[in-house]
Amino acid sequence: MNAAPQNGSLIGMARSSPTSPRPVSFSNLDKVYFPSGFTKGEMIRYYVEAAPFILPHLRDRPVTLIRFPDGVKGESFYEKNAPKHTPEWITTYEVPRRHQEGNINYILVNNAETLAWCANLGAIEFHPFLHKVPEIDCPSHIAFDLDPGEGADLFTCIEVAGLLKEVFDGLGLDSWPKLSGSKGLQIYVPLNTSTTYAATQPFAKSVAELLERQHPKLVVSAMSKALRKNKVMIDWSQNSQSKTTVAVYAMRAKRDTPFISMPLTWAELRRESTAGRKEPISFSPEAALRRMQQRGDLFEPVLTTRQHLPEAFRELQSARSRRRSPAPEMSASAPRSVAPPNESASSSLSRYAAKRNFSRTAEPKGSARRAARADGERRFVIQKHAASHLHYDFRLEMDGTLKSWAVPKGPPYALGVKRAAFEVEDHPLDYLEFEGTIPQGEYGGGTVMVWDIGTYELLGGSMEKGDLKLRLKGKKLRGEWHIFRIKSESAKPMWLLAKSGTPAKPISARQDDASVLTRRSLARIASDNNAQWKNNRSNAESTDAQSAHAVAKRGTQRKPPAQSGVKRGATKSPKRAPGKPPTIKRSAAKAK
Repeated sequence: MNAAPQNGSLIGMARSSPTSPRPVSFSNLDKVYFPSGFTKGEMIRYYVEAAPFILPHLRDRPVTLIRFPDGVKGESFYEKNAPKHTPEWITTYEVPRRHQEGNINYILVNNAETLAWCANLGAIEFHPFLHKVPEIDCPSHIAFDLDPGEGADLFTCIEVAGLLKEVFDGLGLDSWPKLSGSKGLQIYVPLNTSTTYAATQPFAKSVAELLERQHPKLVVSAMSKALRKNKVMIDWSQNSQSKTTVAVYAMRAKRDTPFISMPLTWAELRRESTAGRKEPISFSPEAALRRMQQRGDLFEPVLTTRQHLPEAFRELQSARSRRRSPAPEMSASAPRSVAPPNESASSSLSRYAAKRNFSRTAEPKGSARRAARADGERRFVIQKHAASHLHYDFRLEMDGTLKSWAVPKGPPYALGVKRAAFEVEDHPLDYLEFEGTIPQGEYGGGTVMVWDIGTYELLGGSMEKGDLKLRLKGKKLRGEWHIFRIKSESAKPMWLLAKSGTPAKPISARQDDASVLTRRSLARIASDNNAQWKNNRSNAESTDAQSAHAVAKRGTQRKPPAQSGVKRGATKSPKRAPGKPPTIKRSAAKAK
């Protein structure tokens, strides 16, 4: 694109009409956002010019912004809650949090001014939900995200997209492809009916598993990156009330130069697969705008086409609407159903519950609900744990539980220092303020202190990616830390915890041995013995922290054992019980 536009010209371009009452101003238009030299002003201008095409696909959909205030090489973070300084003229919609009380106040990008205002915040990427408000249980379409693993590329994704289209054609479903703007493809199947996620997610999972069984050397449906080499993962999990997908016509911040998530026709994909080009097709902002003007909105049918899933999946939706029971198991020869999104927290606490007999322990069962902060910040706690080995338990509130790591040497304060962190079972939110003793001989026996507690902001990354960039606001720790997963010789997931941003002031010996809740030392907590928990873990079983300490001494050079593959075969599928998702077959009859 040309040189960065001036503030005045952008203000005029961003208005829905010359008399629009919504004032928008811009700042730092010359700031370079991409190493290629592409500026913030050029990014804003792209969105202003693309507004007639992207807005219909954003309208009335809660959106997560991915903000890059210092460009793609700087820190980034996800913005779900509308910032406190959001103008009154911007429409927002409160969506209840999963597993917790409280709401997230999402922005609805319903006009050009809102789009431009968000872009001025450094929001390079716009990720809307598959549903519109107020029907947040009803996705308007199904999304299949094709992600190439190591050794695969966009051409491999095109091959898998063709296999998906064959399945959809056999079911009488029309579908539309688009480039992700990164490395892969996304295939959308529009519905625009009253279908709910209770039907769409099992359907998407069944399709992905069908192609994995039929093309095991090409397709994988599991999230593990270790299984993706030379294959394409069909990410069916995007079809969830809690997940977003990059918008069509949105810019991506994945490379040194910007690319756009652009729709293609199936004919173009077929030509691309046979063209013999070394570099896969992509669209710069300039090329994307030219194509929009020449071809119009190729994704418009996704907004208007009405389709129904096969009857069996609609029956599944009806069954789940009558009872919210856990998803049933199915044989290896047929897809297994997927639990509704609001059941995931109890599933993630299964390891925690399995280690405890609640008839003999006062530990929390995880059923208590606690109010979430209105500003979207979540809580963290670091508990100093004097067990067989002294260590620190680092816990982050996430998806209704506490994601937990054992950190033998505690959090680092200096830049460049990395501390081993071993992922352990999720804990219930009630664990946030536990301080007391666990009897010797029991699982984790020893003394527990609340060493630090506060809130944190997720600046970037996710648990699925094994990479979390955090800003902690605790009573002892304040600043940025980075925790990320690495390969390990241990079967237990191993991470590293590092200081990022600026160095932190080291904690004094006196502070290190003082609870932030009661100011007591570990010795005082042990002698008081006023909170004691028990569990039924066998003495023969070593604690996660003990195993972590041993592995830390051995190092992390050897790769973990390969995961076992999914059992495949021609076993005859059992008769489907009511409420179970059906097996999809290529010869499926055309949907009515």
